[in-house]
Parts: sequence; structure tokens; C-alpha cells
Amino acid sequence: MKLTIRVVRTGAFRGALPAYKSEGAAGLDLEAALETPLTLAPGARRLIPTGLSFEIPAGYEGQVRPRSGLALKHGIGMVNAPGTIDSDYRGEVGVLLVNHGEEPFVVEPGARIAQLVICPVARAELVEVESLSVTERAGGGYGSTGR
Repeated sequence: MKLTIRVVRTGAFRGALPAYKSEGAAGLDLEAALETPLTLAPGARRLIPTGLSFEIPAGYEGQVRPRSGLALKHGIGMVNAPGTIDSDYRGEVGVLLVNHGEEPFVVEPGARIAQLVICPVARAELVEVESLSVTERAGGGYGSTGR
């Protein structure tokens, strides 16, 4: 299924628009819209601009997710993974990177820093009741279903 997403370049972004890197890729790579390299010290977090604003259709959201290669090789993740771009948001998308690694990490201009996955969203209607249906798990929380 193909969906049209309108995109506006903002700020310092001058690269190609995000694209799928393989036929089966779920995410579009987002790049750092920086004019100069930015160093993330261990434990530091920074909002990295992408230089892009998106018009996501009603009934969908954009999920900004970390890149697994950055996590594995450098300990770079996102503080709020996944970040959500609501369909009515029109501002520039930023990626809240965090350095969980032991070494400083340099974010270069144009570096691929995250992925954007477009997902359908269901709108729920909440109904207050006196009790919920019974399940085997019941109220068991963290770690209650096994290791």
C-alpha cells in the first residue's frame, strides 16, 4: 500500500528526501540537518533537527525510531523511542538522541540518525465499567509471564 506524505524542507536540510533503502524496509532514514558536526558526550542528549516537516494523513502517525546500527556500534539511542508525529503536527521533526556509549559520538551533517515509520492509528472510545474480563495473567505486571 502506498500513501502520499507531503514534505516541506525547513532549516538547514539540503539532502535528498528520506527514502526506503531496500524493497522490504519499513522505515525511511532521517538525516541530521546540521551545518557543523555536533559531539554528544557519554550520557548527553540533544535534539537533532531533521530540517523536515511532514503532513501525515489523518488516521496515521509517524513513528520516529532509533537506528539499530548506531545503537550496536556506538550506544546511540533515542530518549523517547519511538517518538510520535501526530497527523495534525506541522512543525520541524527533531530526533532526541542520547549517547549511552562510553565514548563521545560525533553527529555529522547529513548522517542518518533515525527512521520514520508511517503507521495506521486506531481511535479508541473508553467506556468506564465496574470490572474487566478475567484472564490467566490477570494483574501480573513486569516479568510475570516468564523470564
